[in-house]
Amino acid sequence: MKLVTFKGGVHPNDGKSLAKDKAIQVLKPKGTLVYPLSQHIGAPAQAIVSVGDRVLKGQKIAESSGFVSSPIYASVSGTVKAIEPRYNPTGAKVNSIVIENDEQYEEVTYEERKPLIYMTKEEILNIIADAGIVGMGGAGFPTRVKLSPKEPEKIDYIIANCAECEPYITADYRRMLENPDELISGLKVVLQLFDNATGILAIEDNKSDCIQRLEELVQNEPRIKVVALQTKYPQGAERQLIYASTGRAINSSMLPADAGCVVDNVETLISIHRAIITGKPLMERVVTVSGDAVNEPGNFLVPLGMNQNELIEAAGGFKGEPEKIISGGPMMGFAMFTTDTPVTKTSSAILGFTEDEVAKQEATACINCGRCVDACPSRIIPSRLADFAERMDESSFVKWEGLECVECGSCSYVCPAKRHLKQAIGSMRKIALSHKKK
Repeated sequence: MKLVTFKGGVHPNDGKSLAKDKAIQVLKPKGTLVYPLSQHIGAPAQAIVSVGDRVLKGQKIAESSGFVSSPIYASVSGTVKAIEPRYNPTGAKVNSIVIENDEQYEEVTYEERKPLIYMTKEEILNIIADAGIVGMGGAGFPTRVKLSPKEPEKIDYIIANCAECEPYITADYRRMLENPDELISGLKVVLQLFDNATGILAIEDNKSDCIQRLEELVQNEPRIKVVALQTKYPQGAERQLIYASTGRAINSSMLPADAGCVVDNVETLISIHRAIITGKPLMERVVTVSGDAVNEPGNFLVPLGMNQNELIEAAGGFKGEPEKIISGGPMMGFAMFTTDTPVTKTSSAILGFTEDEVAKQEATACINCGRCVDACPSRIIPSRLADFAERMDESSFVKWEGLECVECGSCSYVCPAKRHLKQAIGSMRKIALSHKKK
């Protein structure tokens, strides 16, 4: 089997052995649940409940406030205790709905769905939007918007991002092993929206058991194929995944749809299946808890809004006080100063480490070795862009294609001078993008 990939990238220690063989455990929350109204790109959702209201599991508690927005549903039954600012996993305080769990888990009656073949495209899109589904790999872009390109007839590929290239995270891996039928069903739903598209299950070759299982399940599906990718970070980044799977290239001024592609994460596709087939909105997701500071690393199916401290407790707690805790993966995730935060739609992992290796590394002057250039999947010059960023030279930064950076961190990982290249470039990139939008 020929393996496909992209130029550049790195091979960090993946750390997946800690949790990859741990089956998904279903958790029920003990305490109050917190639902940030901003769990997606776009306008925050608007609360439609009030303090004192009793809600049921599966009840809509916040509605979307625009086309690029997404509603939120209660994942337990209980009483609304507050609507106030609370910390989210990235450390920002955002307005949130706080629900006291009554541990009864009384659930609404879901609307019975007609068979998929009898649904119109508009009905499918409306269900996906109303179910609160967003990109669950980390971006949080409302899925209905992604599935509504201007020219749907020009979409050639629906790519299921099964790469899961971030070290330590194994949530998608377990989903592919334990819920492959739901993944394929979700992909079929999306294919029904695009008459000319082929479905691609794009998987890194370090998941050979998933490749074999999914190939068996799609052998009689003429519109779906499995593509094995070379294991390399950031193989799962959208631009790199599209290039590796289809040979088509996109840049920062393009959307995947401009190259005839739509990319959806494993968890997103499973949520689409459940919304369309069972009528259930997005209320839960699988989260990996791992790292060398975790006593019993594992993968957990948890209700959205559950406190991450409860999740850590379910994994046996920490081995003493970890030096670093990360929400998401170690390459692109966020360092956390508190774990008193809720699981959100984009919470893929919580990682604990006994040592903060980055903090102990003192940056020195660039030695012009070129390793960052070799590693960069965007084929730009990170060392030079970081220099521009540190001097706040925005015009040179943009001229030298700084906006093409995908902020994967490969440059920082290989830099022998331990320069914080990704952080410098990322900060300037945000400034340049804000000016570009104006």
